[in-house]
Amino acid sequence: MSLIDDLKKPKNSLTEFNLITSRALNHLSEMTSTKCDFSGYKLISSISSGTEKKTRPINNDLFIYDVALFEQKFNDFIGILNQLKKGERNFQSDSYSLTDSVIYTIQQSIGIGFDLLGEPNSSRKHVGNRFEELIRLILTEIGITNKKLVLNIPYKSGKTIKNYQCEIDVVISKSKEIKSNNQTIHPEEIIFSLKTTTKDRMGKIFIDKLLIEKFTKSKVRVAGISLNDVQRKTYKDEKTKKVIEKISYTFVSNLFMVYTNFLTELEGYYFLDIPKPAKNEPLTNHIFKFSKFIFNDVWKMLA
Repeated sequence: MSLIDDLKKPKNSLTEFNLITSRALNHLSEMTSTKCDFSGYKLISSISSGTEKKTRPINNDLFIYDVALFEQKFNDFIGILNQLKKGERNFQSDSYSLTDSVIYTIQQSIGIGFDLLGEPNSSRKHVGNRFEELIRLILTEIGITNKKLVLNIPYKSGKTIKNYQCEIDVVISKSKEIKSNNQTIHPEEIIFSLKTTTKDRMGKIFIDKLLIEKFTKSKVRVAGISLNDVQRKTYKDEKTKKVIEKISYTFVSNLFMVYTNFLTELEGYYFLDIPKPAKNEPLTNHIFKFSKFIFNDVWKMLA
């Protein structure tokens, strides 16, 4: 199977994610490319069949380029997940950083593979699907019951009644089975939005929470998980007229706080790569590293 077809194929286990990551990393190491660094991120460009391909920004502190090193850290990561499933809660800081790094490398290598081999319009959906699959598999691996769900919300349209399908990326529960259904959310269960980025999607998370509460006539708990909020951006130097590659953050900090203060508050928002604008107060009270979720917060949420 070609690498691009493998990238498009749904993944059903963390082992499958390990294999596709190794393939993508090998491809990245073998291709001829130009690289530049900006503000802690690497920007890679490659010419293939006369067409220039550019990758998304890669966080130098999180991404594991070496395949052998990734394999080693992936095995350590699986060991950590097994410990979490058995009830271990005391971990050193290096376990936190390893977890963020491995998950970031898996998802980002998939995105990079699509950047280099795929078509932008079709790739976006595949990258998002792989992210949802990855997070759900990690939750399953640590023993947390989870399920994708669709709420059917009826509404009047003229003289007819139509249904709005509100897709929920994942519901988690401390029970062995999800008790929520297409009509209601069980009070002990928590809704999670799984998006690679909040760009153009942040408002929907808050609005969906309000909509679900209105429909179910009950309070619901909602949180979010994203990979990052950074993109490549091209600038033109007015003096030299040269094109300069930089990065820009797509996270809108003011908007997040406006939604939080005037619409509703989330249980928390978690990033593998926290955008720089979210690292200052008061955002640090709402936005955290994914490792904090997996090692601490998810167990408190389900207690």
